[in-house]
Order: sequence, then C-alpha cells, then structure tokens
Amino acid sequence: MQDKLQQLTEQLYNEGLSKGRQQGEAILANARKEAGEIVARAREEAAAITEKARKDAEDLRVKVASDLKMASAQALQATKKDIENLLVGEISAKDTSAALQDPAFLKQIISAVAARFDATEAGDLELILPEKLKAELEPWVKGELAKSLSKGVSASFTKKVAGGFNIGPKDGGWFVSLTDDTFNALIAEYLRPVTRKILFGE
Repeated sequence: MQDKLQQLTEQLYNEGLSKGRQQGEAILANARKEAGEIVARAREEAAAITEKARKDAEDLRVKVASDLKMASAQALQATKKDIENLLVGEISAKDTSAALQDPAFLKQIISAVAARFDATEAGDLELILPEKLKAELEPWVKGELAKSLSKGVSASFTKKVAGGFNIGPKDGGWFVSLTDDTFNALIAEYLRPVTRKILFGE
C-alpha cells in the first residue's frame, strides 16, 4: 500500500512537473515571439522615423537652395537696374541739363511747339519758364515769339522749373512739358536698351 501511494505521488509529481515545464516553455516561447514582434515593430518605426527625417532634411535643402537662387537672381536684377539707372541718369542729365538751360536752344524748341499749338488751338498760349532765364527769354516771348503767332502768348517764370519749359492753352486743359525731369525720363527710355546691352550683354 505504501508503495502504491509512493508510486502515485511520484506519478502526480512527474505529471505536474511535466505539465509545468510545458506551460513554462509555452510561456517562454510566447514571450520570445512577442519580444521578436516588439523588436521588429521598433525597427520598422525607427526606419520610418529615419526615412521621414531624411526626406524632411532633403525637402528643406531643396527649399533653401531654391530660395537662395531666387534671392540671388532678384538681388542681381536689382543691382543691374541700379547701375543702369545711375549710368543712364548721368548720361542723359549731363547733356540735356545744359541744353535745356541754353536760351538759344529753348527758343528753337519753343518756337516749333508754339507754332504747332497756334495752328491747332483756339485760345492764347501760356509758357512756364525757368526763373533764372527770365532776362534772356521774357523780351523774346513778348517780341519775336508773339509776332510769329496769330494768337496771344504770355510767359510766367518759376524756380520750380530748373530747365526747359511747359506750354499749353492759357485756359487750361492740356499742356506739353519739356523740363529737365520729363526730357531726361524720355531720353532715358531710349537709352536703356542700348545701355543694358553694353553693360550686361542682354
């Protein structure tokens, strides 16, 4: 009886131990499997993060390069324009400023423009001239110019006009301006393409 009890106890013990080992191995295998899955997911996430960081860095590099290229092109264009404006201003101002302050030259231009107005306008004409040329031009306007026109003409003199003149109907409406500023702007427009070609080969 004692032997049977001993044998039964050993059998139960062995079966329990065997079952416990199987369960332990199953738990261990499951733990290893889960650990493998966690590691694989972690690697995938790390790879995705690395790829996103690489892509973001590349996108940023491309954007910075594009912005730098655009900024450089704009700066170059602005610099070219500044150089062109300075040179054109210098070229046109030197010659035109002297010409538009020369009484003999102004008399020629004013006579031609006044004659055109005289033929097309019904009313008297008014001239606005530089204050500093009053002594030379006022007698000429009242004498020689007035005699050459079929209508009346009067002149006023102002310090606001450095060189050149404004002319138009006395009753208002429209007028022709050939002052330093307007003439320089007109000449500059004709010089610009040539100047640009000389300076920049465009």
